[in-house]
This record gives sequence, structure tokens and C-alpha cells, in this order.
Amino acid sequence: MSKNNKKAHNNSQNEHYNLKKDAVDRLVNAHNSPESLEPLGLDPGKKYRSGGFLDKIPSWLKAVFIKFWFNGAVCYFILWGLGLFIANFENMIIILALVLGMVTDILVNNAFRFFAAVDGANDKWMMFPKKKLVNLFFNVIYAFAILLMVVWLYNTVNGVINVIKETEGIVYLGVEPIFFGLFYVLFDLCFIGMKNLVGSIVRDAKKKNGV
Repeated sequence: MSKNNKKAHNNSQNEHYNLKKDAVDRLVNAHNSPESLEPLGLDPGKKYRSGGFLDKIPSWLKAVFIKFWFNGAVCYFILWGLGLFIANFENMIIILALVLGMVTDILVNNAFRFFAAVDGANDKWMMFPKKKLVNLFFNVIYAFAILLMVVWLYNTVNGVINVIKETEGIVYLGVEPIFFGLFYVLFDLCFIGMKNLVGSIVRDAKKKNGV
């Protein structure tokens, strides 16, 4: 082999080695984040987060639907499914709070994280956005508080209708998945909106004070 051919062969091998080394470095430094994996075509959730039909739906509408669907499903499977076996109202409220808190922490919040275009984009729709084990406990307590508000709303609506119709003790609006899901989402978004408002005020105050 001539010196020129040998030199060209060595250069070709070096270029091939550098390309392979660069690809390995990119994989090592990816840290499994969607932003870093996307250039390599390794982000499995990209097609669900952007460029498709779901990307055209407003984020607030997706958030409302996800919360409504999961909360309504809990009402259907737990309240309706176990209602015949658990007659005590207080026990049922405790069970509902436990299940709703776990569903929110494990399913709903993870769905928001998965469909977020960038990390943290959907944090504004979660009361406890950080992925921490202790937040499971907080979500259960939070679910219990919302349940009390939902119960109050049902009692208020039925009380007002009874007054209008001049009746007493009649349940005109029973608990079922659709209205339960809507009422739960209503209070949930109200509390989250207040949290976001307070957070915005605190951040603005820190900026003004140069903190």
C-alpha cells in the first residue's frame, strides 16, 4: 500500500471513530430528558406532545378534561361501586379522599408532566407540581378539603331547590360521575388559581425588592 493510500485509510478510520465517539457522548449526556433526546430521535413522547391534534387543543381545556375524566371515574368506580358495601358516609369520604389523592399524584400529575412541551409547562395546573413522595400525602389532604366543598355544594343546591319547591329533605341533585367531576374540577381550579395568584404576587414583590 502506498503512503498516500495508507494515510487516506488512517484518516477515514479516524473520522469514523470520531463520529462514533460523538454519538456515544451525546447519549451519555442526554440524561433522559425530552429536550436532549429529541435531536437523537429518542424521545418517545414527542409525537403525543407536539405537532398533532392534541397540540392544537388549548392547555386549559386539556387540563380540565384530564381532571374531570379521572375524578368522574373515581366517583363511578368508588362511590357507585362501593356505595352498596360502605353505608357510612364518613368512611366513604375518607376512602374517596385517599383514592382521589393517589389518582391525582400518580396519574393526573404524571399525565400533565408527560404532555408538557417543556419541563414545568403544566405546573400551573397542579397544586403540588414537584415529583416528591411527600406530595402524595399532601394530595390526599387536598382531596379531602375539596370533597368537603363538593359535599357543601351538593347540599346547598338541594337546599335551595327544596326552598323554591317548598319541599323538605328531597334530593333533587344526586351524586353521579358527571356533576361530581365538574364540581370537583371547579373547586380544584379555584384553589390552584388562588395559589398561582399568590405566587405571582410574591415573585413580583421579590423582583421589585431586587431579591
